[in-house]
Amino acid sequence: MDFARFKEMMRQHFRLDLNSYKETQLKRRLDAYLLRRQLPDYGALFQNLKNDPGAYQSLLDYLTINVSEFFRDPERFRELESIVLPALLKEKRTLKIWSAACAAGAEPYSVAIILEELTPGHLHHLEATDIDQNILVRAKEGRYPPDVVRNVSSQRLARFFTRENGFFVINENIRRRVTFRRHDLLNDPFGQGYDLILCRNVTIYFTREAQDRLNQKLARALVPGGVLFIGGSEMIFNYRELGLQKLRTCFYCKQGAKGGSS
Repeated sequence: MDFARFKEMMRQHFRLDLNSYKETQLKRRLDAYLLRRQLPDYGALFQNLKNDPGAYQSLLDYLTINVSEFFRDPERFRELESIVLPALLKEKRTLKIWSAACAAGAEPYSVAIILEELTPGHLHHLEATDIDQNILVRAKEGRYPPDVVRNVSSQRLARFFTRENGFFVINENIRRRVTFRRHDLLNDPFGQGYDLILCRNVTIYFTREAQDRLNQKLARALVPGGVLFIGGSEMIFNYRELGLQKLRTCFYCKQGAKGGSS
């Protein structure tokens, strides 16, 4: 089975769209995975994935780059905290927020911490998704090694985390504010009506065509006046065509009349 046939079989059998990933990077990682699993070729890999559900989840874990860190890119998160979220909260009391490709949950929990400080005790609609079911289990546990919380201030560590056997565990008060579910950005339908979407350091692994499709769907999912927060290594070149306005580095606002309070 050649590489093209393998990708087609994965699409048919698992609904996994490997054609949307940059081919050179994908092939390099898959070839390394074959060596790791001591499999001779793509055909053997596909049979292994069909026969063993655990093997498929293992492959997903390997292909998805599950980098998770609280307040990743601290300068951008300071802007989120001091400029973007306060502006959104002036328009609506309760925000609907989506952390897409959330990995182990550090990103949505970072947002939940900021919101608890800005609007103490107020519950917002904060959902977080990822294609990797295993990583979502870890996200719900909210248990992190020290390197993942390196950008968390000592005051926030004391207030929002508990230290257990060298790990930092997010408090239940913050954990219950985030709803986690599985979602495939390339195949599954998107929700609508979001005031803020975080989709950071994800599209760099996709082809330009897949990036354009994804950015279009993200823009549609925002309410007018809603904000898209992307990664520092990413850029949306055709943001005007998508009805977006560039606010500042990594932040784009959907143009149009803004919604009222809720």
